[in-house]
Amino acid sequence: MVCRVTTFAFEGVEAQPVDVQVQMTSGNPAFHVVGLPDKAVGESRERVRAAFASLGLAMPPKRIIVNLAPADLPKEGSHYDLAIALAILAMMGVVPGDQLEAYAAIGELSLDGTLGETLGVLPAAMAAEAMDLQLICPQICGAEAAWAGGGVIAAPGLIALINHFTGRAVIAPPKPGELATESSGPDLRDVKGQEGAKRALEIAAAGGHNLLFCGPPGSGKSMLAQRLPGLLPPLSARELLEVSQIQSVSGLLQRGRLSRKRPFRAPHHSASMAALVGGGIKAKPGEVSLAHHGVLFLDELPEFSATVLDSLRQPLEAGEAVVARANRHVRYPARFQLVAAMNPCRCGGGLGAAACRRGPRCAQQYQARLSGPFLDRIDIYYDTPPVTAVDLTLPAPTEGTEEVRKRVSRARDIQSERFSEVVSDTCRPVNADAPLPELERHAVPDDAGVALLRQAAERLHLTARGYSRVLKVARTIADLEGATAVRRLHVAEALSYRHRPPALPEATVTEAAVAISANTAS
Repeated sequence: MVCRVTTFAFEGVEAQPVDVQVQMTSGNPAFHVVGLPDKAVGESRERVRAAFASLGLAMPPKRIIVNLAPADLPKEGSHYDLAIALAILAMMGVVPGDQLEAYAAIGELSLDGTLGETLGVLPAAMAAEAMDLQLICPQICGAEAAWAGGGVIAAPGLIALINHFTGRAVIAPPKPGELATESSGPDLRDVKGQEGAKRALEIAAAGGHNLLFCGPPGSGKSMLAQRLPGLLPPLSARELLEVSQIQSVSGLLQRGRLSRKRPFRAPHHSASMAALVGGGIKAKPGEVSLAHHGVLFLDELPEFSATVLDSLRQPLEAGEAVVARANRHVRYPARFQLVAAMNPCRCGGGLGAAACRRGPRCAQQYQARLSGPFLDRIDIYYDTPPVTAVDLTLPAPTEGTEEVRKRVSRARDIQSERFSEVVSDTCRPVNADAPLPELERHAVPDDAGVALLRQAAERLHLTARGYSRVLKVARTIADLEGATAVRRLHVAEALSYRHRPPALPEATVTEAAVAISANTAS
């Protein structure tokens, strides 16, 4: 006779069903777990044995075989304990085995028989609900599992589960956790001066564009980047579900508490490739996935390893991070908005005593740490000037985060309606992710804009990617203005935000765009 209990293995944020099969046969007493278990799964033998001893139950003096099917799927983690324990209890006749067919179980056993906190409960609950099964999970994870909408039994330990299935004490279903209200983050009014940088930040927020601030220390680059999440609209229901699943498998959901505030991740520049993109022994999600549908802020950009930065190129294009292993590939969603800050050179490049004394060569060597293909994926590049004492003595700006957020929200509403039919897992309803057919339908400039863009493409040596990104930024500028068509003025401003290519060492892209627009008829 074989007893079966369903549990789950995780491939990225996807919960794959695993059939836990337990058989007891005569022979020398033994306890074996087969089916490609890792060390944590193999150690479940001792946790189950100790938990049974704490309850006053003795393991049957038989040969116990636990098979985790499918056998060719790697099993990682300690969350298989509960399913194994329940299957053995059913074989011992402690709980009715026929009732377990309607349940899936996930949870780690403590030595005293209680259930500890387990990662990935939300994706497991969603998978169980899709299979028309109820989920048995630790009590501490019940609020998280209840968000899936299916039946959930959140038990503090094995004793409570035994009493529940035997009818002695029924466990009440848990309630979903708290949906956190949005907190008022830092305000744009705190930033004095830098009106051009604020304009660039508003455009980036409205269209979901990647942004790079370059300026001397103390010019407000980090302050501006930290205020970007406050300009973005809250997560939609679909986005909230995707973000919460990633946070669940990463252990970032506290008592099932969800938040509609967009993620903001700011890793240190010493972060490794596995920390940023994902990986490790168990292929955990990296910072790019934890910033899904949010903002990834990279301060001191050239101080990151060149290999690490170039590893961001694929997630920036595809919207997902793929961690390759010898026997499988793990995919994590990674549709994020990149915001970065850097000094123009290692010396800082400020004014007066803070000015660079090594000349242009210092800036050239410092910025050469960033590869051309990586910079080509930056939609908006802005040089932030130094903040002077006069700027700091000025009164606080009259326009803050709330006023800018309203304009951003109106522009995003326009884009949501425009791209309502093309939204997918790798395409957000923003101009930055507009597919080429939609770009050709909605972002073609007028004749003067086309002429300006053609001249700029030749003079600035724009790549095909750079050309399309200029059109996307121009479309966002038009949306902020409420214009239905992209005009020459929008194209000129979008061109001013392109990074200076190596072929133009003496003139910035802004100067080139202005020079071209001066020779073009209005």
